[in-house]
Amino acid sequence: MVRFPSGDRHLVTMRVIEISAFGPPEVLRPGERATPVAGVGEALIAVSASGINRPDVLQRQGLYPPPAGASDLLGLEVAGVIVSGDADALCEAGLRLGDRVCALVSGGGYADHCVALVGQCLPVPEGLTDIEAASLPETFSTVWSNVFGRAGLKAGETLLIQGGSSGIGVTAIQLARAAGATVLVTVGSDEKAAACLALGAHHAINYRAEDFAEVAMRLTAGRGVDVILDMVAGDYVSREVGCLAEDGRLAIIAVQGGRQAKFDAAVLLTRRLTITGSTLRARSTAFKSAIARELRATAWRWIESRLVKPVVFKVFPAAQAARAHALMESNQHVGKLVLSW
Repeated sequence: MVRFPSGDRHLVTMRVIEISAFGPPEVLRPGERATPVAGVGEALIAVSASGINRPDVLQRQGLYPPPAGASDLLGLEVAGVIVSGDADALCEAGLRLGDRVCALVSGGGYADHCVALVGQCLPVPEGLTDIEAASLPETFSTVWSNVFGRAGLKAGETLLIQGGSSGIGVTAIQLARAAGATVLVTVGSDEKAAACLALGAHHAINYRAEDFAEVAMRLTAGRGVDVILDMVAGDYVSREVGCLAEDGRLAIIAVQGGRQAKFDAAVLLTRRLTITGSTLRARSTAFKSAIARELRATAWRWIESRLVKPVVFKVFPAAQAARAHALMESNQHVGKLVLSW
């Protein structure tokens, strides 16, 4: 294990954003806690920036408790510099003290220091700032594991993304386009449609003005789409089943529209459809480390070649986390929101 001397105050206490009680954004308050110590297989990161994700909002509301053993602090992704850690694990991963990394964590990201598993640390892609890098781990891991892993999207297929302007959406647009897929998205305004088209989506459907299933069938000449990435669920599922092509796959990753869904099971049978779902936070270390390796081998090259880019809508000082959460809940943003330390 490699550590700085224990007398360094920045390793004794750290600044954090805490939940004073479950509730609206205003319950988020700056605080101070003891700085964690990296254990076996871990690295301690001096955090420059923390990404904000929809699960943070749910946890703040008391609807998404952290998994056993995880920090109660919000935050699933960070970027910064490795200041201590398991020397053997770092060496095996090709990392060392002083390296700039971004990392996927199970909690604790809203702090100026955060412990991350070395297997879930990735070098900051060449040419990116820490702010940009902090926007990558959660959405890239989620999209990669669901769109390409569970749903098996391939070049030449068509992907429909529900919520194209979200952090997940802007990531899925770019990764799918880079992989050679045709990309359709749903959005809630013409401005968001334009933003998604600028990122590479082939078609944007304003769900307030059109039925996405009807438009998807029309755009595919009645064939249907091969894969749908869904963050809504609820009554969307029946329409999604109706606009999937034969052997189509529906990947559900959130239930913002409701947990209950009805659909025509006969369509599932006759078209040989697959409905799958997952959450990332509680998956094993081995699973998330494998996703990190796949991202480093593929998506990181796309980022460094400028084929894919981070989409950061706004940066807030960490002390203004409440304002950042209020903006996320307003759904007025396109892309990611980030806290700066």
